[in-house]
Amino acid sequence: MLYPNKLIITATLAKSYISLDVNNWPHNPNEMVEDVVKCYEAGASVVHLHLPSGEESEIVKRIRERCDIIIQAGFSARSIHDRESSFKARPEMMSVALNHHALSFPSKTLNVLHPLEELEEYCKKLKDLSIKPAWEVWGTGSFWNLNYLCDKSLLDWANPHILTLFFNWPGGTWSPPNYDEYMHRKNYMREDCIHSVSVMGDEQMKLLVFVLTHGGNIRVGTEDYPFLKKGKPAIDNAELVKNYVSISKHVGREVADPSEARKILGL
Repeated sequence: MLYPNKLIITATLAKSYISLDVNNWPHNPNEMVEDVVKCYEAGASVVHLHLPSGEESEIVKRIRERCDIIIQAGFSARSIHDRESSFKARPEMMSVALNHHALSFPSKTLNVLHPLEELEEYCKKLKDLSIKPAWEVWGTGSFWNLNYLCDKSLLDWANPHILTLFFNWPGGTWSPPNYDEYMHRKNYMREDCIHSVSVMGDEQMKLLVFVLTHGGNIRVGTEDYPFLKKGKPAIDNAELVKNYVSISKHVGREVADPSEARKILGL
């Protein structure tokens, strides 16, 4: 594999569900496109987007006219039917939850089951559209589901498998944001996977620095944690990306550009 030690930074630009009083995320398509470009210039090679319904194709087109960042479409809690316009936009990747969503925020609660039949349908549809699944892993049960799909030969086209591991997201799929939990999941991860880590809340930096110094990749942005440190909101998502680019350079881990990230992720 080329560039095996380079760090892939994913920027996630949605609003913060845990800090609604902070207001540093893009609020409309124009702001979203500008924020994506700034994150790309800051060092992000992937962007995770909650694309506004009906405007997905136009926003993806506008981003691609400005930079070559890898686009990952979000809203994995929605049904396949509700994501049709995102499929038509043809992002390089689309997030898919490998088990159910059970999340609880001050303004909303999610409790969405993603059965195996739905995951099988995702595998077939994404293959037909040449969109790579970005699997969301909320616990070790997610690995059982991934193995099930692989055993049915539904993902032979998708190696390496792209995973995002979630920690400290409140609700029934919560898991502790600590080294033991991270290493526990790594121990059960398939060898043919590339993983990134998302941490919600004040413990983010402590775990993400451990992750990037132990070969993993990281996801940062206002959706996960809109602060540079506790009590200090970032100006925007680009500042959050720059912060982790600086940290990675300080500890001797180079950051992958989008071209290098595409090779690492098998895109």
